[in-house]
Amino acid sequence: MNETPFEQSQNSDDELQAEYRFDYQKAKPNRFAARSGTQQLTVVVLDEDVAQVFTTPESVNKMLRALIESMPQAANGETA
Repeated sequence: MNETPFEQSQNSDDELQAEYRFDYQKAKPNRFAARSGTQQLTVVVLDEDVAQVFTTPESVNKMLRALIESMPQAANGETA
């Protein structure tokens, strides 16, 4: 039986060849992917002093919503 490339020993130091490198800057969104109505998760890193005051995501969201409510609205409905 002929020996296939999968049966040859693999060198762990091998790197991906250039044709396998993916340029994420040229990537486009998948237009066929289902757009669900689920909530998107956005991760924000807080500075240490702020994280000591706001220890839960709920506390951060509550305070930000209160801040948004207190902000003046522009003529087109966007916050200033």
